[in-house]
Amino acid sequence: MNRTGVTTWAGAALAWCVVLLAAAPAGAAAAEKRPAKPAAQKIEKLACVLGTEDSHARIAVEVLNGRVNRFAYYSKWKPRTCSVEVSRGDAYSSWADHGSTTAVLLMEEMGLFWIDHGHGRYHFTFSDIDRMRYCGMGGKINGYLTIRRANPKCDLDGLMENGQVEE
Repeated sequence: MNRTGVTTWAGAALAWCVVLLAAAPAGAAAAEKRPAKPAAQKIEKLACVLGTEDSHARIAVEVLNGRVNRFAYYSKWKPRTCSVEVSRGDAYSSWADHGSTTAVLLMEEMGLFWIDHGHGRYHFTFSDIDRMRYCGMGGKINGYLTIRRANPKCDLDGLMENGQVEE
């Protein structure tokens, strides 16, 4: 402003240039600090079955970036069926990863799954899974199931042995 309180064009232009110059680096820095796009997630879906129409076990597994994210186990001993579905972050389980092993603790002392993964396979250990909760009959489910990539047949041990129920 001059003595009369009127801003001169030269002074206004100078002030505007200072503002533009000061803002330019900040704008460039803000553009450089934009959040990076999240890394692409690799989702793989596996499934296998073993047995006959009246007596079989099957599992479907969703693998997210190399780790089991979700699985659903189903078995049938005609006329009985058993169904367990577990997902990371659900209200019914807690998951902990330890190297190539994942521990899945079912809430309310309903049992534990150990999942060992590597070399194109996922080996599930069923440990004291509450049969009443998931199958409607007494006892515990104990045994092993292995699913392999590109193999439609599961490997089982102890899960479907003549429909025996361990007490």
